[in-house]
Amino acid sequence: MPSAEESTVKWIFWHTFSPLCWIFRAWWEDRPRRGDTLAQVDARYPAILFKQQLTACVEKIFGQLRDNLKKEISPLLSVCIQAPKSTRAQPGKASKSPGAGAQQPSNSHWDNIVNFLNLLMDTLRENYVPSFFIRKLITQLFSFINIQLFNSLLLRRECCTFSNGEYVKAGLSLLEKWITDVTEEFAGTSWHELNYIRQAVGFLVIHQKRKKTLEEISQDLCPSLSIRQIYRICSMYWDDKYNTQGISNEVVSAMREMVNKDTANLVSNSFLLDDDLSIPFSTEDLSMAIPATDYADVELPECLHLHPSVQFLLKVS
Repeated sequence: MPSAEESTVKWIFWHTFSPLCWIFRAWWEDRPRRGDTLAQVDARYPAILFKQQLTACVEKIFGQLRDNLKKEISPLLSVCIQAPKSTRAQPGKASKSPGAGAQQPSNSHWDNIVNFLNLLMDTLRENYVPSFFIRKLITQLFSFINIQLFNSLLLRRECCTFSNGEYVKAGLSLLEKWITDVTEEFAGTSWHELNYIRQAVGFLVIHQKRKKTLEEISQDLCPSLSIRQIYRICSMYWDDKYNTQGISNEVVSAMREMVNKDTANLVSNSFLLDDDLSIPFSTEDLSMAIPATDYADVELPECLHLHPSVQFLLKVS
């Protein structure tokens, strides 16, 4: 019996791509006729129209599949941003030396995400989805993972701790291994899509924060983050493991001044990331990505053998 995750992924796949079969069947039943033969029309304009409709269909299917996957993975992400209570550091019980080896936290929730990704990849490849589409789909899915985890981190103070940073960092290492295993052909720039959460977590687990200057934080540790986002993390951070201090008051004051200046200049005061709902490919990308195929050895389906309009295909074969 298939697992719950496997059933979910297959349900998403089949219920998303079934409209394509429906569209083809509807077109075949409603095709123009003249007696027992197809009506003769100028092929130029129907070809252009068909190309436009096919492009719109592919974009719609891609968007539906992506949105369905986001809905399915969201509950898994919501429990991955904060370490389980059994793995959180207890104040006063951890080693007083920040240089001591950190105990690896449990990654059961992150394992669920990896299992979800494995089932998704297996389903796509088993159904011969081109690597071009898989790469675009996986890349946007990892962009969504980055947005969800990063926004959750900035909205929940209990997540901005040293031990929680260790927990999320260990989980991200599992995703890095998954990306490496499936290769760039299918994962694309997925690791780069996690830049925001990677840099934020890197700041949480860095030692001797009080010695870091604003330039080191904004240019070396968190170059992708805005000052407002860095200030948000710094203002909520607390060391629940070693009870060390955060960044210096001078750096906090400098960031606060920059944030207030941006607000006065009507710069956006949002520190959250927006979801990317765009279609990451064009018609030209599709034509270049899909390899040329020789259909000489492809047999015509038996259901089409009796149609006069396709007899020339039988003669050619």
